[in-house]
Amino acid sequence: MRPSNASNHRLPRPLSVEQAWNATIDRAGQCVLFFDFDGTLAPVEDDPTAVQPVPKVLAALDALTSVVARVAIVSARPVDFLRDRFAPLAETVDLYGLYGLEHSHGSAETVTEPAALPWIPTMAELAETARAELPEGTLVEYKRLSVALHYRTAPDLAGAVEQWGQAQAARLGLRVQCGRMVLELKPPVDRDKGMVINEAVRSAGCAWYFGDDVSDIKAFAALRARESADPSFFGVCVAVANPETGQEVSTAADLTIESPEALGDFLTEAVHRFAA
Repeated sequence: MRPSNASNHRLPRPLSVEQAWNATIDRAGQCVLFFDFDGTLAPVEDDPTAVQPVPKVLAALDALTSVVARVAIVSARPVDFLRDRFAPLAETVDLYGLYGLEHSHGSAETVTEPAALPWIPTMAELAETARAELPEGTLVEYKRLSVALHYRTAPDLAGAVEQWGQAQAARLGLRVQCGRMVLELKPPVDRDKGMVINEAVRSAGCAWYFGDDVSDIKAFAALRARESADPSFFGVCVAVANPETGQEVSTAADLTIESPEALGDFLTEAVHRFAA
């Protein structure tokens, strides 16, 4: 590893890609790379169960795990889903599922937030109610600790799905998370991507977060807050663009990448930069 010449001088924004990688290489052994999954490492699909990470992304992440302190996936998906998709990296990648309600470090067992466990029966019942009551075209995704209501294949159902979801949240005391053509109902437990990042970067000297949706803005904010509290810390917020929430996320980011496929190219270039 090259000697660090990192200083307490904060790089001005906006950043160029060159500035961002040069500052990161100086801190590689202290750096954590965080990634959202859907729309970031993998393209969004009509069927959420069919989504797979971009192959070039997998290869780049595998290489990056040996040169940075940690690589972590922070997703609305359950840890078991993520573990299946990242099986080749199971020993080296940290997984945070369901906005941080679950986590697994490397090959360790999945740990569930204790406060969320009593809500499992409620979520199972809610999924059954959703399948019975919501109009045809709504895809109900049951995740054990949350229920996602997708209307990507029937966007005209957005109003009906959102109204139904909000009513159920009020009835059951749940929280609502809006996303790209989806409304998700979650337990009233204080865990989100921003909280995950805030805790995970406490001992880091550098972190990048790559995301595509409005829930990722909280993760960006956590990096900004850490940078404000510790001028020696360097954080980079990267938006993966999309036509649905892309403008809002890009506005909050330092850098924007066009697609998950383009992110694969970007990370492959990063591997070359670290190896130089």
